Amino acid sequence: MAEQDWDIVSGIGVTALAVAAANAIESCRDDRLVNDPHAETLVRAAGQGMAFPTTPEELAAIPDDERRWAERIDHYIGVRSRFFDDFFAQVAGSGVRQFVILAAGLDTRAYRLDWPDGAAVFELDQPKVLQFKREILDRVESGCEHRMLGIDLREDWPAALIAAGLDVGVPTGWLAEGLLPYLSGEAERGLLQAITDLSAPGSRLAVEEFHDTSKIAGDAKISEYGEQQGVDVSAILHDDGRPPAPDLLAELGWRSEAETSEDAAVRLGRDPGLAIGPMLEVSRFVTASKPG
Repeated sequence: MAEQDWDIVSGIGVTALAVAAANAIESCRDDRLVNDPHAETLVRAAGQGMAFPTTPEELAAIPDDERRWAERIDHYIGVRSRFFDDFFAQVAGSGVRQFVILAAGLDTRAYRLDWPDGAAVFELDQPKVLQFKREILDRVESGCEHRMLGIDLREDWPAALIAAGLDVGVPTGWLAEGLLPYLSGEAERGLLQAITDLSAPGSRLAVEEFHDTSKIAGDAKISEYGEQQGVDVSAILHDDGRPPAPDLLAELGWRSEAETSEDAAVRLGRDPGLAIGPMLEVSRFVTASKPG
């Protein structure tokens, strides 16, 4: 995380738009894995509708090479979004009623998921990112008690979270989607330690992990796309010999399991061949629970 206060049209913030655009396209599919009615609205409001296609028609209009690459990314994001949607549904079904989304970006789960009565969802991200989302979706009702915290994760976000009402005495459902690859090994350990310190027994955690970010940074199409959006992909991704997330979580007292994104695609009925490429090759989804 190299920039101090990015927004959604510069630096790492651009990735939030890319994810929203992918979810918008996924939502148009007959066999969609997610339905995000707000994703297209957010991309359009940012004035980036053509840079980030949000409909199958817009996607079909871009050059063949770029389209095939974009389609692979879109399929991956669809699988990833559904995996973590299901994670929240399972955790909520177990009785957990407070949830934290770290580096939330333009995530709209607070608005689009079916939350149980009494659920509170905390979103943390850069102030400008959350301000944009709040302004664009100001007339949309969330299905939970929704609290946005504009804060840099390099600051004392645990204190801010507690001040905003997080109850550390009861279990929490945590999500770090699209975050760990941008952290150094030291920062990742610090983040997971902070989550551990805030988590009562029975808490659950889900993260997306890349086991080799060099394949992402070294992909010519991804690098070219990043350059077009003013992002140096190789500079924002970290690959510094960190331990696998399940090993680190075990050190911190969590019990975890992992599923590759390819296996998740097959389980969800999505042909993994549609998303073939570096994202599918290097990523997996890790879920963990903190024992009592």
